[in-house]
Amino acid sequence: MEMTSNESMGLLEERTLPLEPTDTRALLSDDDRWESLVQRDAQARGEFVYGVLTTRVYCRPACASRLPNRENVRFFETGKEAEQAGFRPCKRCRPEAPDWEKPHTRAVLKTCKMIDEADTQPSLKELAHAVGLSPFHFQRLFKKIVGVTPKQYATERRASLLRKNLKEDSTITDAMYHAGFGSSSRFYEKALATLGMKPSAYKNGAQDVRIRFAIVPCFLELVLVAATAQGICTIDFGNTAAALKESLQRRFPKAQFQDPDPRFTDMIAKVLAFLEDPHRNGLELPLDIQGTAFQRRVWLALQEIPPGVTVSYADIASRIGKPKAARAVAQACAANPIAVAIPCHRVVRGNGQLGGYRWGLARKRFLLEQESRNSLQHSAPKGPAARR
Repeated sequence: MEMTSNESMGLLEERTLPLEPTDTRALLSDDDRWESLVQRDAQARGEFVYGVLTTRVYCRPACASRLPNRENVRFFETGKEAEQAGFRPCKRCRPEAPDWEKPHTRAVLKTCKMIDEADTQPSLKELAHAVGLSPFHFQRLFKKIVGVTPKQYATERRASLLRKNLKEDSTITDAMYHAGFGSSSRFYEKALATLGMKPSAYKNGAQDVRIRFAIVPCFLELVLVAATAQGICTIDFGNTAAALKESLQRRFPKAQFQDPDPRFTDMIAKVLAFLEDPHRNGLELPLDIQGTAFQRRVWLALQEIPPGVTVSYADIASRIGKPKAARAVAQACAANPIAVAIPCHRVVRGNGQLGGYRWGLARKRFLLEQESRNSLQHSAPKGPAARR
């Protein structure tokens, strides 16, 4: 999503700049706005407000109030439109108030704009100096408001621009320079990790990307394991081989699917052993993870949950610095393409109920019960020392 600010970013200026006729707010879909709302996107302020039908209150996208249900949300480009529709302004985020009343937010927005417009990424010291703060205090403030560090923000902005430009620009070279890469060597150095494939393949919709896969029986019926040259991209459970293969082809419609080779067969054996007992058989294999910045943050947090332990969606939201984003965490779990290796099954509701699971609640329950049994077995004392 292209992110802009409507206000002057200078700390000493207190005037609003007029919108250009091509303001990006008019180009945002409701799905884009909902994603910004779910992620509490500080950069989306000024682009829209949202109203909640059940309370008749409208808020800024980054408001700290509880995330409403999607069906109860209506989006408006301005607070005036929301008020004309019968909504009143939120007393917490004060969407009707000018943003210059919040100097910390204005300072962070200024540095976001600096990062967005810079040909080369500004250093932390340069960004902090621009808003009159120490680097340490500025970094903490930036992460509190935006949710990531300035460096992470810059990396994700460049990655987002790269994906967008590869789809729109006529050549890879154009996309490279428009995304802010000054040299081709640095571009290709970063592009593989960012895209999960070569830039040319991404531009052509993953055409000719080679994916090896196999479908084998396991204790959860059938499991499909697929891998690119970068690592495992899919672990998928299902009831029929045909359905599993069709799902993989939908994700990678232009890929070249190949039969397993000896190396991949060995990988399959390691995955099966890992599924049977994650305590004993750690999965020391690379993963080719493709998702949004928010999804990757959630999935990384999930990988830190040990087998035999469950946490709530709210716990994960707090761990990634987004305590109000429990529902968004649940959505990221539902989008996880690599079962068990990214253990979304270890996340449950705050009341202890299982919640949802992409591969069915029966599988989630079985996985948790098996991991709990294995955890008890591995923690039980053994040998003569156990009888002392």
